[in-house]
Amino acid sequence: MIAKTKEEIENLRTSGRMLAEVLKEVALLVKPGVTTATLDLAAQAGIESRGCKSAFFGYTPEGAPHPYPATLCVTVNDEVVHGIPSESRLLKEGDLVMLDLGLSYNGYFTDAAITVCVRTCDEAAKRLMEATRKALDAGIKEARAGNRIGDIGAAIEAVAKEYGYGLAEDLGGHAIGKKPHEKPFIANIGPKGSGEKIVEGMVLALEPIFTEGNGKIILDSDEWTYRTEDGSRSVEFEKTILVTKDTAEILTVL
Repeated sequence: MIAKTKEEIENLRTSGRMLAEVLKEVALLVKPGVTTATLDLAAQAGIESRGCKSAFFGYTPEGAPHPYPATLCVTVNDEVVHGIPSESRLLKEGDLVMLDLGLSYNGYFTDAAITVCVRTCDEAAKRLMEATRKALDAGIKEARAGNRIGDIGAAIEAVAKEYGYGLAEDLGGHAIGKKPHEKPFIANIGPKGSGEKIVEGMVLALEPIFTEGNGKIILDSDEWTYRTEDGSRSVEFEKTILVTKDTAEILTVL
């Protein structure tokens, strides 16, 4: 992955700011009785009103059988990633809802995700979300020039072990910029000191995904949605960051 230029970074900053605005607007709509399709339409409208384009709609990443059919990924409870919004899927009180959104501004992509509770949240869910946020913060702290990609994964993995949670297998973050997904892949496990060297100007999307169970996942019949094999709940938080000389700048401030 090539470090971004000053002009590219300014475009990515704007992209990240707009993405965060849209994602916050969509999160406010998460209530009992709301369909996941309603959230998707709101995300689409928010993106278009800002003169941006969806990163996900019509996108076919490596290994996918067909293009993704929506703007927003909405995964609920035991679903892990890539949940397809539907008019028939109504949110219920206490659901854990992960909203994953990507957009492009002037051809520059950013990516972010948050997990929210539908109105009320049980203590176990609160703890799961707390741990995943902590893991994201830990990963961001390791994303600095001179470190290695494995340092990010090792920091995330350490938090999962501290709390006793599973890590969704084979899923993780990635570099981003002129494409929704760029190399390197950023695993949510170590070992520390492994992988590509992190340099100033890299733009990375970090996304720890914790489960209450063992972390094993299975693909649903829609060929997009992954869910936990054991039926346990899953939580993800994701931010796009810029590696600077001494630390990391968060481009999607949520």
